[in-house]
Amino acid sequence: QVQLVESGGGLVQPGGSLRLSCAASGSIFSRYSMGWYRQAPGKQREMVATIRFIDSGIYADSVKGRFTISRDNAKNTVYLQMNSLKPEDTAVYYCNTYPPIDKNWGQGTQVTVSS
Repeated sequence: QVQLVESGGGLVQPGGSLRLSCAASGSIFSRYSMGWYRQAPGKQREMVATIRFIDSGIYADSVKGRFTISRDNAKNTVYLQMNSLKPEDTAVYYCNTYPPIDKNWGQGTQVTVSS
C-alpha cells in the first residue's frame, strides 16, 4: 500500500510563505518523478510543479518564480516552498507521482491565502 501524506498547509496573508511536505511510503519514491498539484473550489485539479530525481523543477506559469519544488530522496520526502503567496493560490494541495497515479491521491493539505 503506497501512502502519500501531505502537511504544512494553513492560513497565510498575501505575500506570505509556506512550506509543504509530502512523505511517501513504499518504493514509489525511488522510481518516479514527483509532483505537486492543487484544486481550488469549483475548479479542476492542476499541476503546480514537478521534479525528477536530480533535476530542477518544472512549474506552472502561475507559480513560476514564486514556488520551488525539491526532494530529499533519503527521507522519501518532496517539498514545495511557496513564497509571495496570492489569494488565487488558495486550494487543497496534493502530491503524487508525475504523471499522477489515481490510486495514490491522498487527503491533501489546505492552503488559504487571505487577509
